[in-house]
Formats: sequence, C-alpha cells, structure tokens
Amino acid sequence: MARKALNEMNFKGKTVLMRVDFNVPLKDGVIGDDGRIQAALPSIKRVLEDDARLVLMTHLGRPKGAFAEEFSLKPVARALSELLSRPVTLGPSDVVGEDTSALVGKMNPGDVVLLENLRFHAGETLPDKAKKNPDGKLTPEQGAQHQEFVEALASLGDAYVNDAFGTCHRKHASMYGVAKALKERGEPVVAGFLVEKEIRYLHEAVADPKRPFIAILGGAKVSDKIKLIETLLDKVDGIIIGGAMAYTLLKAKGTEVGKSLVEEDQVETMKGLLDRAKGKIHLPVDHIATDDFAAGAPVVVNEQSIPENLMGMDIGAHTVEQFEELISHAGTVVWNGPMGVFERNEYANGTLAVATALANATDKGAVTVIGGGDSASAVKKMGLDQRMTHVSTGGGASLTYLEGKPMPAIDVLNTED
Repeated sequence: MARKALNEMNFKGKTVLMRVDFNVPLKDGVIGDDGRIQAALPSIKRVLEDDARLVLMTHLGRPKGAFAEEFSLKPVARALSELLSRPVTLGPSDVVGEDTSALVGKMNPGDVVLLENLRFHAGETLPDKAKKNPDGKLTPEQGAQHQEFVEALASLGDAYVNDAFGTCHRKHASMYGVAKALKERGEPVVAGFLVEKEIRYLHEAVADPKRPFIAILGGAKVSDKIKLIETLLDKVDGIIIGGAMAYTLLKAKGTEVGKSLVEEDQVETMKGLLDRAKGKIHLPVDHIATDDFAAGAPVVVNEQSIPENLMGMDIGAHTVEQFEELISHAGTVVWNGPMGVFERNEYANGTLAVATALANATDKGAVTVIGGGDSASAVKKMGLDQRMTHVSTGGGASLTYLEGKPMPAIDVLNTED
C-alpha cells in the first residue's frame, strides 16, 4: 500500500517533528562533508513553505547517552542556518526537558529548532540493547527510560516527518516510538522526500527490474550478507562477488586462497549456497595480492588460486574484464561493497573499474543503485556519484530493505486509505 506523500500535506499551524540524518563527518568543530544536510533541504523547505514550526531531530556519532562537546550539533546548526538563510536555534544539551519544551512552545510560524544530539539521551538507542538481554527484550527499567524519552519528544509536536533513511532499520525512539505515538494521537506521520526516493529506487530495483538484473556484492564478511545473497538468488540473473568475502566462497569452491581473510565457520554454508546458485555467482579469477597487509608490495596473481604466502587485496585485470562485460549488458545493477581495500590506492583499481563500468552502463540506460556504505563512499571519492541512477544514503538500511526484513520506522508511516 502506498504511503502518504509529503507533498499532499498541509502543515500550516502545526509544529512538525522531522527526523533527519545529520550524522556528518566532524573534526575540531568543522564539518567535512555537508552532503547529508543538503540532502534534507527539500523536505525542510517543503514544511517551511506551509509556515509551520519545524523541530529537527538527529544523532551525530556515538556518544554514550550523555553530553559530550565533541558530538554537539552546534556546527550543524550554524551550517543549516546559512543554507536556509534563517536562524536555526539549537536546543539545550539535555535534549528534552522543561527548557526544551519552553523553547519549542515559544516558536513562531517559520521558526526552526534543532534539538541537541539525540544520543546524548540513553533512551534513544535502548531498543538496540534489547537483543543483548537474556530474553531479547528491554528490562522494565530500560523500557521505562525509553518510553519516557519517546513521550518527551512526541509532546513537542503534532506532526512527524521521517527523512532519515540511514537509520530506518533502527527501532530508535525518534525513528519509531515518536512516529507511533503521534499516529495513535491521529496526527500525520509521513515520509520525507529522501525516504520516498530511497524506497522507490530500492523497491523498483528488486520488484520490477529491467533485465538482465545483476547484483554486485563486496566487503569483508560474507556472514553479513548471507541473507541478502539468499534473497537475491531467486530475483537476479547474476551476482558478482568481490572483496574479502569472495575468498570464503573461493575456499568453499575448493580453491587455494593463501593467507586471505576467510570466515572458516562459513565455508560449509557457502558450499551449499554455491550449489543452489547454479552458476549465477561470479567470483574473481585473478587477484592483486601481498605478503604483508601493512607494508607489503602489490603482487599480481594471474590465476584463481592464491599462493600460500600471499593474501588477496583486490580483483585482478582478468576479473575486471569479466565483471565489466557482465555489467555492460545489464538492465539493472544493485551494488553494495567494494572489490578490494579501495582506501589504499594500490588496491583501488577493482573498485574504480566497477564504478566506472556502472557509470557507463547508466549512460546507456541501465538503472544503477548504489546501496550506501563503502560503495557510496567509493563512487563519491571517485567523482562518479552523479553518473549513477541513485546513491543510497543508508548502508545498513539499504541492506535491510533489500533483504526483505521488516522496517518498522517505515511501516509505521501513514498509508493511503
């Protein structure tokens, strides 16, 4: 069922709580990349068009449930004020309480308040801790603390907009609890433009792809993506696998992988997965390796087996050619995970080659969706992000969505009657 669209709403006279993702890189009070702030501007401006009062909520970094100056949103408030050409008032350091309520209560139409870092309050992320408890649930004390924070946030507004896709796989207070509370009060609870866009591209890529449909997966651990591989096998025409996770699959296939990173406890599972794939999974046929991760020089390995004294670091030239060929004929490509240790120039060629092949495929009409995380960082670093159909803002969230897992923060939003 379709979700209600932000453009359908009229927020005049309302105080709108908007969850955004301003988790920007910050060093010595300076924002390294304001891309996430820029991405939220369309939704912010749309709400302000209705002359509503706007209360923004976000986290930044991983403070441990208490105020920490290095994680303060002061630089974000300043940057946003400049981008909007209007004052943005930063809330008190305790996030919620009498001072925050008074600040919001005095807002005039068109005013913007940015609450302090939500993770300064332990109640925000408590749902993540439930799985660590013996019964997988919050303790009564944790539950009360979480609910208290939910109610304090919900009391500040009478409408809710979720424009923070990067945390939509989390059942945090600001992502799910507040939306649920306002929805139960009969208030509008809708997706922002950024979340709408993410859902549209991720859903369409999997539900109704232009074919051939190719998935490209990389990264360190195959265990992180078993569910995704299993889900995609029945939907795609091929899965390209690179990065360290490829070495576990190669070992499962009976190939020597030297000192390469292997998840030994996943080898048997991967044997079954390869049997089930019936040739759909494409693995590296050659490699760029080294004898020492920290200081060793790159070594070209012109075969699929890796000598016992070496560890794989990137895909080789023949693999690049094969992967480029598969991508060139694709109608839809979803990519999540680099092909090697792309942070180091000597092992970045495989990831660059795949990114360039995707850009070229997009130019020819293919739909290319970059699933956030390291893949998104790579295409941006390489200056190719504008040549992709869609670059997701959420690595973990995009994986959860593609795996078909529940997304409570999205499911709670209002749908069309």
